[in-house]
Amino acid sequence: MKRLLIYRLGSLGDTIIAVPFFRRIAELYPEHERIVLTNIPISSKAAPLLTVLGTSLVHRAISYPVGTRSPAALWDLRRRLLELETDTMIYLMPSRGLAGVYRDVAYFRLCGFRNLHGVPWTRDLDTCRVVQGSGEEEPECERLARALSCLGPIDLHDQANWDLSLDAAEIAAGSQAVAGLGGAPVIAINMGGKAAQKDWGIDNWRRLLTAIGRSRPDHGLLVVGAREDAERVQTVRDAWPGPVSNQCGTLSPRESAAAIKGSRVFIGHDSGPLHLASAVRVPCVGLFGDFNRPRKWHPYVGDNRTLHDMRGVRAIAVEQVVSAVAELLG
Repeated sequence: MKRLLIYRLGSLGDTIIAVPFFRRIAELYPEHERIVLTNIPISSKAAPLLTVLGTSLVHRAISYPVGTRSPAALWDLRRRLLELETDTMIYLMPSRGLAGVYRDVAYFRLCGFRNLHGVPWTRDLDTCRVVQGSGEEEPECERLARALSCLGPIDLHDQANWDLSLDAAEIAAGSQAVAGLGGAPVIAINMGGKAAQKDWGIDNWRRLLTAIGRSRPDHGLLVVGAREDAERVQTVRDAWPGPVSNQCGTLSPRESAAAIKGSRVFIGHDSGPLHLASAVRVPCVGLFGDFNRPRKWHPYVGDNRTLHDMRGVRAIAVEQVVSAVAELLG
């Protein structure tokens, strides 16, 4: 069997940004077994990447020991890569710095890969360009498109290129997640995020839900996120006048996407669920602070309103978010 290795590390948001490139790779290598070399947390049974992409774009994953300097671990990985009996790799990585890039190349040459496609050999290809005067950074997906020009042109503005190809079981799980809302129009939110620097604050969320609920009392509220986000839902539940579906920690990323899909609007921090919502064509209000420069990680497709304040995410006023939501809801 012909095989192709794709090298991509990252979490939920990083993976969604790369969806158009995985789709193109699947088009170019339809007869190959597409294997991704990626990070698999010790606490997880599956790579975060596979929980987003499913198995239609890639077939299986090999665990990459992120950050290891253990010769034994790297030698064992080399053995597993040699067993693939392929010399072709697609280098689909976030920015590593040139030292990291060249270190990767040296290692993968040692593993038998002679055809390395998409390697960002220059600093310009490895980093997002900064727009002079504005301080904004080039979106990460546009940088990837430059580095992976070998794949041919990809229309990043075509929503079809971001399609997650949800299957019937995932769509059914998503429908079940919102069934308790009784058919009410849905507003979806995510209040989580791994970094405290991205956290808008529970008081702001309470005030926001009170304000939106006052004007949209007939709407249901869907809350998605990680299991540790569930406690927050109990804190804000009484701020919402309608039914609430708390799905934090109960759904896979793809099932979350299916649940979000029918929503009228999604509101969320700078985190993976925001990009999931954008990928399934739900209008988004994204809340960004000083964790990253503007534009690099903003939702790329769809009808979105991104509020980005470099003073910090908590500098975003509740009234700004209410206005953005009203604009999207019409």
